[in-house]
Amino acid sequence: MTTLPQHPPEGTKRVRPSVAVARATRILATAGVESARAEAELLAGHVLGVSRGRLALAEGFDDDQLATFDALVARRADREPLQHLTGEAAFRHLELAVGPGVFVPRPETELLAGWGIEQARRAGSGGNAPLVVDLCSGSGAIALAAAQEVPGARVVAVERSPAALRWLRRNAADRATAGDRPIEVVEADVTAPDLLDDLVGRVDVLLCNPPYVPADTVVPPEVAGHDPAEAVFGGVDGLAVIRPVAARAAVLLRPGGWLGIEHDDTHGADVPALLVADGRFTAVTAHRDLAGRPRFTTASRRSDGRRPDLGPAWQTGSS
Repeated sequence: MTTLPQHPPEGTKRVRPSVAVARATRILATAGVESARAEAELLAGHVLGVSRGRLALAEGFDDDQLATFDALVARRADREPLQHLTGEAAFRHLELAVGPGVFVPRPETELLAGWGIEQARRAGSGGNAPLVVDLCSGSGAIALAAAQEVPGARVVAVERSPAALRWLRRNAADRATAGDRPIEVVEADVTAPDLLDDLVGRVDVLLCNPPYVPADTVVPPEVAGHDPAEAVFGGVDGLAVIRPVAARAAVLLRPGGWLGIEHDDTHGADVPALLVADGRFTAVTAHRDLAGRPRFTTASRRSDGRRPDLGPAWQTGSS
């Protein structure tokens, strides 16, 4: 029996991904979006339900899919964050739900998370369950990465914003359902003098990606229009949250415990100096990101009670 080929009805001709992506790339580039091609491909993959690497094998856009894609491209051209359009942000080995009300995690923060994970692994190498605290947790990126990659760790995530807490709790529940060790979510202000009083002197690794951009800094439209200001700006000099976090970390950490704080690239000297001046830390080290910019500072809680030798004040470490 011979079967005649079935022709699609009129109006259902599909548009090849390469054609739609090329057009979207021009639109995004004109709007000033960096990596316009990559973002056009990511949006196309999102609409077609395929990875970016498999776009060339995709069947193409039908009329409804093309309309959806064009609408997303228009929103991105208006500088709505890509992650808000797709509903998720990649962070190390995770895909996190994000959207209005929560800070979108950045690739640079993966360096701080990776450093903290290594310290947690070392702390747990003797069979003990390391205690990791993530302050200003936002979407839960650092905390959930630690829980996934150091499965024996107890991880506590602290966040103040009600809007961000909704995303944090959603991501925490999703990762627990996926089989990761559940984290503990605490609603609190990280600048409170009694923060985590029940953990004083017990924390092995304390990590923080606080609001740190100085108040008068001009930020990209995606940040200015969509990231919560309270998660971005850290007072006049950008250190309004970092100062109390550093002081509280010295109380929460066990002797020999580790602190890691992300900061603005203008704080490459300020944050290490702040930790040295506190007197309760040693091994203060400044780290740069992959672009060579100052990005985070680490230190260890002193165990001998002595003030450190102030020369040299701190080290410079590679990320």
